Amino acid sequence: MIRGVRGAICVETNTKNDIWQSAKKLVTKIFALNNFHSDKVSAIIFSMTKDLTAAFPTTGLRQIQEFNLVPLLDTVEPDVEGAMPMCLRVLILIDTNIEPEKICNVYLGEAQKLRPDLSQDAK
Repeated sequence: MIRGVRGAICVETNTKNDIWQSAKKLVTKIFALNNFHSDKVSAIIFSMTKDLTAAFPTTGLRQIQEFNLVPLLDTVEPDVEGAMPMCLRVLILIDTNIEPEKICNVYLGEAQKLRPDLSQDAK
């Protein structure tokens, strides 16, 4: 069954390196906690707030060999008043038998405020 796994992280600075490192950290943490393998991924979709303009997160993730053949997409989030700034979110579509309530969605750092019910501290 294809399931959606979510996560978010706040990027410290609007630089290519910070965006790339944040994308890699977030996705590798999701994969490690859920024991996922890239050959089961249908697609990974990143969204960023409009203040992140220095790089595509997918370019950073492509630096990890296992993601070379995974379909990746970048998009910009709607500019909603009061939204968390410098935020990178991910939606991973993956074939897994893990029940939805047992999937580890990962919200790191300040992004834990987005979904405190799903952050690792809440589990």
